[in-house]
Amino acid sequence: MIDENKVSQLVKDVLSEMNLSDVKLPAPRKQLGVFDTMEEALDAVNKAYTQFRKYNKEQRENIISEIRKLTHAEAETMAKLAVEDTKMGNVYHKILKHHLVADKTPGTEDLDTRAMSGDGGLTLVEMAPYGIIGAITPSTNPSCTVICNSIGMLAGGNAVVFNPHPHAKRISAYAVDLVNRAVLAAGGPENVVVTVANPTMDTSKMMVNHPSVKLLVATGGPGVVKMLLSSGKKAIGAGAGNPPVIVDETADIRKAAKDIIDGCTFDNNLPCIAEKEVFALKEVADELIHNMQKHGAYLLTPAQAKKLEDVVLVWTENKKGERVRTINKDWVGRDAKKIIAQLGIDVPEDMRCIICETDFSHPFVQTELMMPILPIVRVNNFDEAVEMAVKAEHGNRHTAHLHSKNVDHMTQYAKAIETTIFVKNAPSYAGIGFNAEGWTTFTIAGPTGEGITSPRSFTRLRRCVLSDALYII
Repeated sequence: MIDENKVSQLVKDVLSEMNLSDVKLPAPRKQLGVFDTMEEALDAVNKAYTQFRKYNKEQRENIISEIRKLTHAEAETMAKLAVEDTKMGNVYHKILKHHLVADKTPGTEDLDTRAMSGDGGLTLVEMAPYGIIGAITPSTNPSCTVICNSIGMLAGGNAVVFNPHPHAKRISAYAVDLVNRAVLAAGGPENVVVTVANPTMDTSKMMVNHPSVKLLVATGGPGVVKMLLSSGKKAIGAGAGNPPVIVDETADIRKAAKDIIDGCTFDNNLPCIAEKEVFALKEVADELIHNMQKHGAYLLTPAQAKKLEDVVLVWTENKKGERVRTINKDWVGRDAKKIIAQLGIDVPEDMRCIICETDFSHPFVQTELMMPILPIVRVNNFDEAVEMAVKAEHGNRHTAHLHSKNVDHMTQYAKAIETTIFVKNAPSYAGIGFNAEGWTTFTIAGPTGEGITSPRSFTRLRRCVLSDALYII
């Protein structure tokens, strides 16, 4: 078992010996597993799988151990490249995320075999690979998703072809190259994980429709999940969320304030699990806001909040021809200080979150911003808070949070919200095992029901029956 504080300690050790601005990006070179065309990538991964399918669990686990080692060793390089490539998030938190993935993504130990014996003989049910998996990965957590998926998929005995988000193609290619270097170091075949240098919608469609790709996995928005689910193939979809957090009158308000700000600002609110809107009971709202300000939150006036709408939201036309407000992608995952600077406001150096009081219908509440901006809605009672939280979550059934010491409230909220992840009295990142129990993943499959994915999610069940034998009792 890994000590739950190991991830944080690793980063502290690294940061004590380095300046983030001194991290050197790798010199250009031929990257392993990265091809000019999807045809070349698919041909290479097919050849690799014919070899890899013969590898036993011990050999696969040796490969995974090498992936973990390289991810730890190059975490800061990938973090810096991810920020430069996507212009989102911050280096420190991305270092944390890479160490988390290296330590807490399950390997072959997640796979098990069931045996049933009786008068009729012996039957085994085993977790077998699908074969070649086609995976679409996001710009929000690009290298973490590639590495996490690679560990889980290779543990299950699969090979993988990635079609990453175009805005994260450099860092995604780096992660694919890292995995291949680890595979080769452990004596495995080359190109067991592949991608294309310039991913597009066309390369994605080719990957999805290719007959050798047996399972599809999408980590991203509703559009890409819908595309995979309409492919006619088995698909695992990790969709969007808009996680609400409720704070009731029994909560430890000081701790709740810190936890919420810590979770909301982690990697500038890029994780889908991060707190996106707060519903605070009226009797604790003032104290909550006061304590949030002690932990790096800046409270906007109503007039300033109105101006902020024009910065982070834009008017677009939906498929019905209606004018709607959507996020301004230029500000997704950006530092709170850079966002608030657009309003001409000078803030303290330690400011990391923008908070404002709004009503329930405000677009900051109803829209998943993925920015360190946190709207706070005062509610009259817990029933009202739950009703609003369920509506604001929009039926994504992704993640929800609660700060309370009332077990009945925990039960009521959990039954009403029906999310894959439900975090109580902790920052949102506890939901993926950061300083908490449980394994980690960046593919949280709510729409298709696999939940917190792990190697077993990427396997199919095979039954082996021996009649009238090996029943020895």
